[in-house]
Amino acid sequence: MFGNSKNNKPQNRIDCLIGAGTTIEGNIKFGGGLRVDGHVRGNVVAADGKPGTLVLSEQARIEGEIRVSHAVINGTVIGPVHTTEYAELQPKANVTGDVHYRTLELQLGAVVQGRLVYQSESKSDKVVHLKPATAD
Repeated sequence: MFGNSKNNKPQNRIDCLIGAGTTIEGNIKFGGGLRVDGHVRGNVVAADGKPGTLVLSEQARIEGEIRVSHAVINGTVIGPVHTTEYAELQPKANVTGDVHYRTLELQLGAVVQGRLVYQSESKSDKVVHLKPATAD
């Protein structure tokens, strides 16, 4: 929250809208901001190397995996949620699956049927492996 990162909060701009009454069957890959008011049966993923903000309204439903940098969820998700920066679960959020986050805001009334998994800033590929000492 107090770091120098400029990606702590979701961006304020929505580039794409999936309207209420719309059903999409298939995976979605996007960049920028995506708001879902309808129903998606498939994975929702931010484009590689680009920050992506997903906003899920109260009436919306996603059945699949979510992989974004920022997520603001107030609808139903059936599947895991992976955020690299920020996840906000609003009062009508109902997530059936694990939520992976670096920063989490969980509001009163939100339901998670799964695990809350904190993602630290250090990556496992940066681990230094120590060699055992020999008695020579």
